[in-house]
Amino acid sequence: MKKRAFFAFIMTLLITTSLFLSCSKNDDDQEGNNGTAKADEIKKEKSEHRKDSDKSSKDLIPVETTNAVSGDISSFILLSSNLETERMTDVYSRVQGLVEKIHIEEGDYVKKGQLLIELEPDELTLQEARARVDYEQEENLYERKQAMFEKQLLSKEEFETSKFGLRAKKILWQEAKLSLDHTKITSPISGVIGERLRRPGDRIHPTDKLFTVINNEEMIAVIHVPEKEIGILKKGQKSFIVSQHLADEQFSGWIKRVSPVVDPASGTFKVTVGIKNEADRLRPGMFVNVHIITDTHYNAVLIPKTTLVYENEKMYVFIVRDSLANKIELDQGYQDFEKIEALSGVEVGEKIIVVGQAGLKDKTKVNIIAERETTLTTAYKL
Repeated sequence: MKKRAFFAFIMTLLITTSLFLSCSKNDDDQEGNNGTAKADEIKKEKSEHRKDSDKSSKDLIPVETTNAVSGDISSFILLSSNLETERMTDVYSRVQGLVEKIHIEEGDYVKKGQLLIELEPDELTLQEARARVDYEQEENLYERKQAMFEKQLLSKEEFETSKFGLRAKKILWQEAKLSLDHTKITSPISGVIGERLRRPGDRIHPTDKLFTVINNEEMIAVIHVPEKEIGILKKGQKSFIVSQHLADEQFSGWIKRVSPVVDPASGTFKVTVGIKNEADRLRPGMFVNVHIITDTHYNAVLIPKTTLVYENEKMYVFIVRDSLANKIELDQGYQDFEKIEALSGVEVGEKIIVVGQAGLKDKTKVNIIAERETTLTTAYKL
């Protein structure tokens, strides 16, 4: 009887424990399912938010900007010309003869007085020796006549004739020496040999050109300016030149001469602009654009010309303010080849669209993906 009661107790305990474990498992499964569902819901919300953000970014127009800067800018008269050298000379021989040696070639730099070419001196050497002997004989004769004149054994007329004869012989000897010296032909100026026109063995005459020497240290550009500008330009006024063949590099210059005469046929007057060729990069005959400075604005608001948008013969720029591209009509002032002055509507430091402005509309939302540094060359001033 006791065994049955004990067995019934054990069975009841096992059944109760089993039921308890089963309920606990169901609760855990339910809680796990609820947690997974909540995590999925959060992930879904984040994904939708990210998609909305990506979509919002894609709706913005990507642009690149640069800043308006403060600087100086000048107005100028622009004309074209070919460069010339201010100092150029042709070298000739003063005597005739055969070319014996040539000491210099085209493109070589020479100093004033440097030996260029030598002629065969044999004939002129003999002429100089003969003239020296004649002079020495006349000198001896003069000395004897002078002694006789002092002793009153010679008339004054004869003595004067001997004295003048000595001077004549000396001049002939000096001429012969000079002709001999002229067989060594030197450069009359410092510069570069532009042309060599003779070879060793050639017979030359005083009319034959031997070399052309060009001094490139200072170049000139002769321009013809409309007569309406005659009261604006004056000697010493600053200018600069630009050559496309030298990557638009600027070379400073100044007005050397202003002609007071107006050509009635063309209605222009001649202006000569000097340029220092310090880097020795300019060459005669080179085509250049000459800019003569007439006025300068200081501390102006400057923007690159690459930011401009042209519409109906007007200029516009797009300025980014609060992520919006604001279309501003440009009130322009002075301009040059790379920049333009904004008289109003643009402030220093404002972001101006330099890439992406083509076809852009006013108040369009934009996304600045890059900013460029504004680097502008210094203006030439009066």
